[in-house]
Amino acid sequence: MPVADAPEQDWPTATGLIMPVLLPVGTPGLAAAAYDPAALHLTRGTAGGTPLQWPGPVGMPIAVAIPATGFHVLVNAEHVAAWGVEPDAVISTAMANLLAWSNSTPWESEASDGRRIRVSDSGEGWDAGRLLLPEVRLFLERELGDGGRVLVAVPSRHLLVAGSAPASDAAFAEDLRAFAAAAHADADEPVDPRAFVLFQGGLTALADGS
Repeated sequence: MPVADAPEQDWPTATGLIMPVLLPVGTPGLAAAAYDPAALHLTRGTAGGTPLQWPGPVGMPIAVAIPATGFHVLVNAEHVAAWGVEPDAVISTAMANLLAWSNSTPWESEASDGRRIRVSDSGEGWDAGRLLLPEVRLFLERELGDGGRVLVAVPSRHLLVAGSAPASDAAFAEDLRAFAAAAHADADEPVDPRAFVLFQGGLTALADGS
């Protein structure tokens, strides 16, 4: 591929590739709202190369990844300047790509003793990011919300777990919390060790003992 047609330089090439990813709370980055192409000559090689971030759910920032063989490159200010677009176009394009991917990627289903689980573990690295999609949140609430609250976890970039259990199953929340913490500790690309409550499309952290 000619350098001019590489996704890092060519916006039409990048549009079909870029995907949003969730990052751990506190990950350093440059807020997309602070992007200023006119200042890049002052920051090239420093802030200009810092990945852009958009605000995400429950404190987790969102970055945009350019897939490459065996790794992903996170979009920074220099990429956006080379593309000649605004950060809003980058995140909206990435979200559209994620939705298209999600619509064609199946979920694994498990059920036992009244517990119902949906798992996204495709191996492609976009699974946790599915939680950003309103369509996915509605799907999970529709599939799992009858008879119990819906809990979710995104311990690594490669894993999203959602489930519900009867109100009488007091251990379910702690089991999911423990699973999320263990999976996060073992992950090559960790995201968040917490469990969350999904309700009417919104996310809140699962409180201790709840």
